[in-house]
Amino acid sequence: MTPFLSLLDRWAVLALGVTLASEIIPGISYDNGRTLIAVVLVLSLLNAVLKPLLVLFTLPFILLTLGLGMVLINALLFLFVGRLIEGFHVAGFWSALGGAAIVSLTNLLLAQMMRGRPPGGGTPPARRGGRKTKDSDVIDV
Repeated sequence: MTPFLSLLDRWAVLALGVTLASEIIPGISYDNGRTLIAVVLVLSLLNAVLKPLLVLFTLPFILLTLGLGMVLINALLFLFVGRLIEGFHVAGFWSALGGAAIVSLTNLLLAQMMRGRPPGGGTPPARRGGRKTKDSDVIDV
């Protein structure tokens, strides 16, 4: 899969997560499809640029809370996008927390489903006795 198609795939999964969050969590809504696209683009940008910086600066807190700090960062980013994008409404922190949880679960589940599928479809080929095959790039130890 090309990088562009992979990016479109991730955006579609994110759009599905935001749509599910708006249907399930009270206090989250968006006005129309154009707003949904804007939310997906801004969330993707913030996850690519701002989130790594937040994780770096809050790493001791994240380690101390055994990863629970990541949930807080995701909720704050979701709330920030709700304040930033006109037409995307996030009522407050608890709505943002629920929405971020729904989006994260959607991403996790769909990524697991997509990872198990080989590029051409069908079932993945079986390995023979753990030995390196002629076409393999990986060295088994």
